[in-house]
Amino acid sequence: MEAVAAVTDDKVKTAEELVTDKGYHSKQTVLDVQSLGLRTYISEPDRGRQSWIGQHAERDAVYANRRRIEGERGQQLMRQRGELLERPNALLYETGAMRRTHLRGHGNILKRLLVHAAGCNLGLWMRTLTGIGTPRGLQGRLAAVLAYIFTLWMHLRNRDIENRRRELDLRPFAILLILV
Repeated sequence: MEAVAAVTDDKVKTAEELVTDKGYHSKQTVLDVQSLGLRTYISEPDRGRQSWIGQHAERDAVYANRRRIEGERGQQLMRQRGELLERPNALLYETGAMRRTHLRGHGNILKRLLVHAAGCNLGLWMRTLTGIGTPRGLQGRLAAVLAYIFTLWMHLRNRDIENRRRELDLRPFAILLILV
């Protein structure tokens, strides 16, 4: 971390917290990440009791990590990780059928995965901006916007016609009609 700060002249802000799933959890990994100055929020797999003989630093790092993931902040970060990483990737591989892609050549599979992931990211971006994550979700919105614009136009037009009627003085024509 100090090497990154020295090269960038502190222009780049480095992360302070690391949130991962249980596949990355090990005694040594938690200790290494903690020694870098990062707070870890790594889910623990179900392993049973651990043997901590001669591993006091690892034990302290794992226990500190366990305390953090059980707290309110840890739970919030885990929910965010699930929402922003796990769910889109699950949709990408399972619902999007990318787990069983039948293409020739590793390069073609990577291209298909890239396009598929770009579409997934576009959906996430749309959901962030508009609250709607798919183009199908916009179908009813276009009709609603057009109806609103049409209603606004009709209201302004009727108001303009009413203003013109008030400005136009028809009394001389009314007297002529009475005389005829």
